[in-house]
Amino acid sequence: MTNAAPTPLQTDRNLARQQRFWTRRAVSWDHGAGNNPGLVKVVNQVVEQAAGAPEDHAVDLGCGSGQVTLALAPKVASILAVDISDKMIRLLVDNARSAGITNVQGRATPVEQLEFAPSSVDVIVSNYALHHLRDADKPVLVQRAYGWLRPGGRLVIGDMMFGRGGDSRDREIIASKLSLLLRKGPGGWWRIAKNAGRYLLRFQERPVSIAAWEKMLSEAGFVKVEATQVVNEAAVVSGVKPGS
Repeated sequence: MTNAAPTPLQTDRNLARQQRFWTRRAVSWDHGAGNNPGLVKVVNQVVEQAAGAPEDHAVDLGCGSGQVTLALAPKVASILAVDISDKMIRLLVDNARSAGITNVQGRATPVEQLEFAPSSVDVIVSNYALHHLRDADKPVLVQRAYGWLRPGGRLVIGDMMFGRGGDSRDREIIASKLSLLLRKGPGGWWRIAKNAGRYLLRFQERPVSIAAWEKMLSEAGFVKVEATQVVNEAAVVSGVKPGS
């Protein structure tokens, strides 16, 4: 299958809103991400499927404060960590320095505006970031990633992956989230109201199903497309660009 030419990604208030949101949440995310067992499992699965090699040059899209970046860095020659929030990048650089990791660079750029030379990257990873992209932007980014990768390169995406209740898995995930929040009392009820609006209106969080991600990778030209459900709401989907 040939790689379709990507259409230009739009830039609008969504990017400014995301930047403000993650700048506010940077410190709490940095403190909490390592203590979330489900997130840790997804991070480990992303790093395992990335299968980095000592000569590889990697990119982490939506890196946050470095949960995947810092785990993958010892396995590769270099890794560029990209996030919309400059504050997140500063935290990542500090975390890398504290861990004695020297092959990491950070770049504060929306992934929608990112550019690389064709066939210049060996591994592209992303974790719990791409569900924030608008639905139309997701396949465009996958197509761009295909172009950035060298033949034989790998794309690995870990994320919330479920639809809007169209199948039994979707309904099970939504029901479990509602049950958990209901047990939290008034605070949980408020989160249900807030998150329902975001989810139904596709505002802030826009997860899509495992099958949707598999289709995007296949249509972009990736082969060996594989999906692994890691926890109730999250999965990892990966693919390889054909070639040696």
